[in-house]
Amino acid sequence: MDFDLSEEQRLLKDSVDGLLTDAYEFEQRKKYMKEKGGWSKAIWGKLAEQGLLGLPFAEEDGGFGAGAVETMIVMEALGKALVLEPYLATVVIAGGFLRHGGSAEQKAAHIPSIIDGSRTFAFAQLEKNSRYDPADVSTTAKKKGDGWVIDGEKFVVINGENADTLVVTARTKGTRHDKSGIGVFLVPANAKGVVKKSYPTQDGLHAADVSFTAVEVGADAAVGNPENALPLIECVVDEARAALCAEAVGLMDESLRTTVEYIKTRKQFGVAIGSFQSLQHRAADMFVAVEQARSMSMLATMASDFDDPKERAKAVAAAKVQIGKSGKFVGQQSIQLHGGIGMTQEAKIGHYFKRLTMIENTFGDTDYHMRRVSEAGGLL
Repeated sequence: MDFDLSEEQRLLKDSVDGLLTDAYEFEQRKKYMKEKGGWSKAIWGKLAEQGLLGLPFAEEDGGFGAGAVETMIVMEALGKALVLEPYLATVVIAGGFLRHGGSAEQKAAHIPSIIDGSRTFAFAQLEKNSRYDPADVSTTAKKKGDGWVIDGEKFVVINGENADTLVVTARTKGTRHDKSGIGVFLVPANAKGVVKKSYPTQDGLHAADVSFTAVEVGADAAVGNPENALPLIECVVDEARAALCAEAVGLMDESLRTTVEYIKTRKQFGVAIGSFQSLQHRAADMFVAVEQARSMSMLATMASDFDDPKERAKAVAAAKVQIGKSGKFVGQQSIQLHGGIGMTQEAKIGHYFKRLTMIENTFGDTDYHMRRVSEAGGLL
């Protein structure tokens, strides 16, 4: 199997790497964090100008018809630069729901505004005690005429503060843990009855807790089948997990590079600490962990296109396990090899570890996915 990038994919990689190298220096990132919502509208505009926001969408919808590999390339670059902008929430997740479940009218209404960067989205899915189960939904959507009335609460909605539209999971029938009776709805963030409480997260992003009180939406708000949208949710969430795996590889890659540079220049007893064999062995172990994570990220990327949802879910879960293990090891070793400075806000290495830690806990932590792989009979 050929794992080399095509010429077009290499050009994409060079393009996004060049953009972020010029625009996302670490000190600039601190300024972006202080903007409303915690990210830069100017950088978002540059991503749109380069066509990165339109990559996964079909050409007939105004996009470039790219696939999972192109998303992997972009997400890895975003990880290396510690990008704050809501690419995952808007392009990967909201875009995924529109690509896989949206009607022609919904695609025409929303995709162009994603591609040109004029609107962003947020995925409102987590509830109290729901942990990582997408079928654990108590927020309700009840019929009213041709439309729906939504009531409930969602928590840790990434980009919830700035999003123009919320992608909300809500129960249309059945009880809290039923796998049927779950729908996905597009809710304007400024709709009457929507209340948001925003806050920064540990990795520098911003999230919001969102309550819905008698929020009325039209019939066109439902994406896919409002009574059986769980397969759609699981498909999109698996794509998001694969994208997060790629972002984590970028974070680990840059953590390793930064750490190796540091131990080459940091002196102790009159010599660079990188000359100590024990530290060289640590760096070698970090390299192995990064490459293991990279190979599993590629597997998750390929699994996004699997026809069998069980095989897709198993492969993505296995990748998430390796990403969690490698991310923890690389992050911890990076901090240790930097010494006390690695724990400070001024050193970027600590920010990489924070983001890796948040990724490990997003859409299922290592233990959760280990159970999923075990219950599926193993990866092979």
